[in-house]
Amino acid sequence: MNTEEIFKESGAILEGHFLLTSGLHSPKYWEKFRVLQFPNYTRQLCRIISDRFKGENVEIVAGPTTGGIILAYEVAGQLGVRGIFAEKEGADHRIFKRGFGIKPGERVLIVDDILTTGKSICEVLSLVKEQGGEAIGIGVLVDRSEKMHDFGVPLFSCLRSITPAYKPQDCPLCAAGIPLVKPGSSQSPQSKRSAG
Repeated sequence: MNTEEIFKESGAILEGHFLLTSGLHSPKYWEKFRVLQFPNYTRQLCRIISDRFKGENVEIVAGPTTGGIILAYEVAGQLGVRGIFAEKEGADHRIFKRGFGIKPGERVLIVDDILTTGKSICEVLSLVKEQGGEAIGIGVLVDRSEKMHDFGVPLFSCLRSITPAYKPQDCPLCAAGIPLVKPGSSQSPQSKRSAG
């Protein structure tokens, strides 16, 4: 089963009008936690990432909270190294807490769930550099971004699926009067599995 089939089988590709973490609006939402609730799917997807980077002498796998915690743990386990995560502190900054840290020169693989704007990845990259680590690559489950990102290190995605995202003032879904849903909130989106 490939990555898109796993997301579809899990009911994780939602359609409607969604408020993304970035503040953008989108007609499609990749609800990664519907996939990550299944350990077998999580292992399969993390195996794709770990296989891609297994020859890169990775010493630490780091991810941003929240989905990145699970992915960092599983990819690190498959590579036989430590897995850590960075937590939000303020609006635009992440830090390692709980005694986590990176030694100067340690080779770090950054993992995340869904790539849209790349903001959380950039925050973790900055943190790795601040601590003297060497970021050797980035692995994500789904790259849904409309433009190609250049993080200065290799980017690998289990699936590239370009999905539109709009600034609120430019959103055709808002203009059409379609109710906006914030995933993870108490609202229940009237959504359906994507056909493609």
